[in-house]
Amino acid sequence: MTPDRLPERPLLLRNGRVLNPAAGQYTEGDLLAVSGRIAEAGPGLVVPPGAEVRDLRGAFVLPGLIDAHVHVTAFTADLASIGGTSPFYVATHAARIMSGMLDRGFTTVRDVAGGDYGLANAQAEGLIRGPRLYFGGRALSQTGGHGDGRGPGDDSPVAHSMDCRLADGVDAVRAAARDELRKGAHHIKVMASGGVASPTDRIDSVQYSMDELVAVVDEAAAANRYVAAHAYTARAVKRAIEAGIRSIEHGNLIDDSTVALLVSAGAFLVPTLVTYWALKKEGRDFGLPEVSWLKVDEVLDAGLVALERAHRGGVRLVYGTDLLGGMHRHQSEEFRIRSAVQPPLDVIQSATSVAAELLGAVGDVGTLEVGAYADAVVLDGDPLTDIGVLADPAAHMPLVVQNGVVVRSSLRPRRGRGGTPPRPGPRGCAARRPDPAGSPGRTARPPAGPSPRRRSTFRTRRRTAPRRGRSSRARSASGTRGRPARPRAAR
Repeated sequence: MTPDRLPERPLLLRNGRVLNPAAGQYTEGDLLAVSGRIAEAGPGLVVPPGAEVRDLRGAFVLPGLIDAHVHVTAFTADLASIGGTSPFYVATHAARIMSGMLDRGFTTVRDVAGGDYGLANAQAEGLIRGPRLYFGGRALSQTGGHGDGRGPGDDSPVAHSMDCRLADGVDAVRAAARDELRKGAHHIKVMASGGVASPTDRIDSVQYSMDELVAVVDEAAAANRYVAAHAYTARAVKRAIEAGIRSIEHGNLIDDSTVALLVSAGAFLVPTLVTYWALKKEGRDFGLPEVSWLKVDEVLDAGLVALERAHRGGVRLVYGTDLLGGMHRHQSEEFRIRSAVQPPLDVIQSATSVAAELLGAVGDVGTLEVGAYADAVVLDGDPLTDIGVLADPAAHMPLVVQNGVVVRSSLRPRRGRGGTPPRPGPRGCAARRPDPAGSPGRTARPPAGPSPRRRSTFRTRRRTAPRRGRSSRARSASGTRGRPARPRAAR
């Protein structure tokens, strides 16, 4: 998934504390991005001519984040209504949703029903702003299953929605899987149990016969792809694993025997706990039908118990959110929720190195090693001691980089002139440089400006004095920045 448009100049991130998620260790030094990938890593890197330089002053650098369960076309929680909406209108919403994800530091996402090659290509070509998109096209559902949005009184002919297609029988599911693979799907998703958003099924139901599930797995394997399954209960998850499915979505109602099966099969589990919290709190405000809202309690509290059980049992856990409508803004809250039962490093790995394994993109994403895509997030606090800095990106994530381009920043860039940069000072302090008069090294003074915010290691420049040659009375008479001067109050 190489982007069609590459950055015009190198980017050097200097003096950062760079996390290797797989090892759980920081390394102090620099990262150099050239042509969208990490070209060098280490202390004291030479600045290429014309490079953009960002001095991080000891801030914490993580690989770009990965959310492995999103629906970029779900601009409303009333999923059944999306099928009757103009695809141009849906695409416009998807661009807005994807842009918000990128601002939260998610440089790669996996769409598990709705996103397609059009959105993926548009992002890669730079036509829309958003995370790199791994997509599965439309999910496969049986009649009356989780992907069938018709109510019990709706006898209209079966029609495909924007995010799902109905297919019954071995031949039909084979044809449907082949069609999604034809359109470039990176995986195939099947609905293997009931769900919250579907109007006529029970959450504890199992869906698709074993022969149908195996047929889909066979078709995906023939194309060197894999299958992801929507499944809540232990029975549904066991059937999916036995059919050869690699990725289980949700899994809120699993038991210990299911955990053992997941581990032995080497399968991945993608919990999505934040969506139940958000649906219970705001779902009806964003279009979730009442009949679906009433189902939320069946999986809300069980999700955290299942996550703790899976973590304790050694299941490979991946970060996912499954948010809909206006609730996409809660995407980062999943970090905080999971930290109740998982150490911070494990949660970070689920959104970086382990997620990359699921996507089949090890070495490309989820890492800051040389050769990987130059995707990074910069934090003003250590997420290994306080996962909350990831849960609140607006306050604690001053820089987001994707493909070697700064896509969100509150820092001021500087163009490099070549040569060797000064070595970083201890613990994010200012670098030491020779005194102009030739005296021994003297600590460089930070740029003028206000005192840094608590936890932050960055500095910003701000004009604090009036311009020379103009008195305050003259400025008052002429106004500032083109605005008329305020009349003087009568005394």
